[in-house]
Amino acid sequence: MLKYQWITYILCFALLSQMEATEKIALEKHPIYFHGEKYIDLSTLQDALGVEVASRFAFWKDKTPTFKEKLLPTLPESLESFYRAEGFYDMTYHIETNATEVNVFIEEHTPVRVADINVSSDYPLETLITFQKGHIFKTKEFIAIKSRIIETMLREGYCSYDLDTKAYVDLDTHKVNLRYRLKKGDVCHFGEVSVEGLKSIDKEVVASKIKAVKGERYSTDLIKQSYASLYGLDAFDSVQINYDRKFYNVVPVDVKVLEVQKKHHYRIGVGYDTFVGPRIQGEYTQKNFLGDAQKLKVKAAWSSKEYLLEGMFFKPDFFNWRGKVLDLKCKAGYSNLEYEGFVEQKASTNVALNYANNAFNITAGLALESIHISLLDDVDFSLLTRAISVGDFFLFYPYFHFIYDGRDDKLNPKYGFYLSAYMEYGLSYGEDASNYIKSTLEGRAIYTVANLTMSTVAKVGVIDSKVGELPESKLFFAGGSFSNRAYGFNEMGAIVSPEEYSIDGARTMMNLSFELNYPLFGMESLYGAVFNDNTMLSKESYDFDTDIISSVGVGIRYITPMGPFKLDVGFNTHDTSQYGIQFQIGQSF
Repeated sequence: MLKYQWITYILCFALLSQMEATEKIALEKHPIYFHGEKYIDLSTLQDALGVEVASRFAFWKDKTPTFKEKLLPTLPESLESFYRAEGFYDMTYHIETNATEVNVFIEEHTPVRVADINVSSDYPLETLITFQKGHIFKTKEFIAIKSRIIETMLREGYCSYDLDTKAYVDLDTHKVNLRYRLKKGDVCHFGEVSVEGLKSIDKEVVASKIKAVKGERYSTDLIKQSYASLYGLDAFDSVQINYDRKFYNVVPVDVKVLEVQKKHHYRIGVGYDTFVGPRIQGEYTQKNFLGDAQKLKVKAAWSSKEYLLEGMFFKPDFFNWRGKVLDLKCKAGYSNLEYEGFVEQKASTNVALNYANNAFNITAGLALESIHISLLDDVDFSLLTRAISVGDFFLFYPYFHFIYDGRDDKLNPKYGFYLSAYMEYGLSYGEDASNYIKSTLEGRAIYTVANLTMSTVAKVGVIDSKVGELPESKLFFAGGSFSNRAYGFNEMGAIVSPEEYSIDGARTMMNLSFELNYPLFGMESLYGAVFNDNTMLSKESYDFDTDIISSVGVGIRYITPMGPFKLDVGFNTHDTSQYGIQFQIGQSF
């Protein structure tokens, strides 16, 4: 009995200690309230001072703003520094603290405003200087403008610029005069490129991915592209590019790398795809396979609608043609994929050469496919506009893919445009072989005004078949995140009316999408979106006089390091009972 009494005492003591610890933690934070702010947004003030407020989306949490007790001594200094940086040099305040909460009473008084902007420059600065007369002078914006000018000079090739910026503040009149003096200097160029740290990778492989080559006009954009290309090889744990030396407007480039230490990578996961549903996927990658930054990858996936097994081999700097470095890509695999009315079983292999330089990416290759098409047992023949070609098909075709990417950012672009052209030519090597040309064009445009990002993408595709039948899966289908978001991926076949479509494919395709994105609640990582998708699918080649299915919808974007996570809900404009929900990680504009 005594033994159990001791256990009871110990448990009670532990419970009391936990209650005391919880009470102590609770006392480490105080509710804090601000009064009197007019020019300054409350959420901006709270964020600058370190006030903790639960997200509006965390509806289950208390929304009371709290402030850490250990930071209370620094609150006056932080408050004064923040307001001075925002242009309020005469701000006064007093802080009342009691046992339960902190109250901050603020009188902002008259802010310092821009009275004059004097610019002397041999390079146009109008778009870089965002201050205007009458604006409240903010130190953060003044510093940002200077950084933006320097960034522009280095990007445009002027590494020997002479810049002087001054802000003359008159506290009596609450005015500031700004002065910008700039001499851009001569154009700089890159010099010799040196590489250190290589063990199993040839220097020429690394040199082929460096865009800041000798004689090229100096630009920090080329340095960024060099980083992206080198890390894109997936053969280095670290890459360091130094370009801080300068000799008479010539900038040498010093590259230091550390080859990947862990070559073997395994990944397995369970996910959900809007087309194939729940999916299990596994992947094996060997980086720097047999040296020279080669890569071997094997991928397998399974779902109720798809089986996939695929192998890939990549060899950089495979061939050098007149100074143009070509990479080799080989891929082979087997897949079993279920469409709305039929099943495609495909064994394929292709070999391609790829050339990438700055914004250009060009791929040319040869592909061989063995395809078997069979109808589903429960196919609804009333949804067909023609008979689906079933049986075995053997396709052999060269293909060409051209991309020009002029966007300012591949993951989250705000400006620029993107062009893509693809063509494959099916060769007639026998009586039953298919002879055809399949081509697609795509254009994207992105522009941002006052945090509102406007995007549009237009796609058009045509299949011109000369000899033999084509497998149904080679035709055009639509639906999903990259076309019409009121429908599932590849759900739509040839269109019958603005509300109906068939389950057989189309030989002519057009898609036009518009989208507006705007940050929500002042957050840089969360955006709301509205969109409009318009799709035309015709069963005949070059037939652009067919009904269009249009959809509208709304979405949420959350910005991540891998690109935006998107959730969209789209509705058919003629039949709102038809809707689709789309999930996507990555950019479609």
